[in-house]
Amino acid sequence: MFGIPIGWYLTLSAALFVLGAIGLVLRRNAIVMFMCIEIMLNAVNLTFIAFARYHNDLGGHLFVFMVIAVAAAEAGIGLALIVNVYRHRRSLNVDDINLMQG
Repeated sequence: MFGIPIGWYLTLSAALFVLGAIGLVLRRNAIVMFMCIEIMLNAVNLTFIAFARYHNDLGGHLFVFMVIAVAAAEAGIGLALIVNVYRHRRSLNVDDINLMQG
């Protein structure tokens, strides 16, 4: 892969995934949590592309297109939900949001 070993790509992907997972666990803002999920999805995409290029197969590229399509749908629906919750609760802190209470 252009002279760069696959281990470097996998290390970068693992670092991005761990960064996203830590951000998802530690942060309580819905927008930041949403961005952390997107970072984790991009880390998975990097892994798919690295293995697809390493094995000279197009299967990984197809999975990346599927993940991008799901991420786009998730972005549209997720941001709509976040805006709706903010309009009703005036807070994006997930600890303050309890939709089961009136």
